[in-house]
Amino acid sequence: MARPEQVLVLEPQHELKFRGPFTDVVTATLKLTNPTDRNVCFKVKTTAPRRYCVRPNSGVIDPGNSVNVSVMLQPFDYDPNEKSKHKFMVQSMLAPYGMTDMEGVWKEAKPEELMDSKLRCAFEMPLENDKTHESETNQTEYSSPSSVKSELSTLPKSASASLDDGEVKKIMEECKRLQMEVHRLREENKQIREDDGLRKRKVTSLGSPHSSSAMATSVMRDEGLSTRILALCVLFFVIGVIIGKLAL
Repeated sequence: MARPEQVLVLEPQHELKFRGPFTDVVTATLKLTNPTDRNVCFKVKTTAPRRYCVRPNSGVIDPGNSVNVSVMLQPFDYDPNEKSKHKFMVQSMLAPYGMTDMEGVWKEAKPEELMDSKLRCAFEMPLENDKTHESETNQTEYSSPSSVKSELSTLPKSASASLDDGEVKKIMEECKRLQMEVHRLREENKQIREDDGLRKRKVTSLGSPHSSSAMATSVMRDEGLSTRILALCVLFFVIGVIIGKLAL
C-alpha cells in the first residue's frame, strides 16, 4: 500500500543550501507548516548524523502553525570537486487524539500512516566579488570603532606634544647653555685653585702677615663657586625630569 502524501508544507521543498566558508558552523533553516486541522508529529533524519546538528529534530505542530528547524553543518574541509551526497528526510504522521507519549506513538505507527519528504544538500562557496564585499563590510563595521578609539587615545598626546614643542626646544637650549656654563665654571674653579696654590706657597715662603686673609678669601671663593655649581646641577636635574615627563 502506497504511503499517504506529505501533509506538511516544507520551505525549501527539495534542497537545503549551505553557504560557505565552511571553517565554522553553517546553518540552514527548514520551515515546516501544518495546514491541516489536526496535530502533526514530525521527525527530521539525515544520512550523515555526525555532520549535522538539528534543532528541533522532532516535535508536534499544532493546526495552522509552523516550526523553524535549524540544520547546523559542522566545520569541514571543503572540496569544490566533491559533490554532496547528504540527504535529509522529514517524516510525519497525524497525531492520535489524546496522545500523551510521542515516542510510543512513533514505535506503534504503521507504515501506511507515515508520510515523508526528502531533501538533498548543496554546498556553495561565495563568489570572489561577494567575498570582497563582505570583507570590506566587516572591516568597515568592526575596524571603525577601534580606529576611532585609537584616534581618541592618541589625540591628547599628539596635541600636548605639538603645544609643548616650543617649550621643549627652549628647555633643550637652556640645558646646553647650562652644560657650557658648568664646564666653564669647572675650568674657572680649577684655575682659581691653581692660582690659590701658588699664592699660598708664596705667602708661606715670604711669611707675609696677610696670609690668613688670603687663605680666607680663597676659601670663600671656593665655597661660592661650589655653591653656584651645585645650584646649576640641581637646576639641570629638575629640567631633565621635566623633559622626561613631557616625553612620556
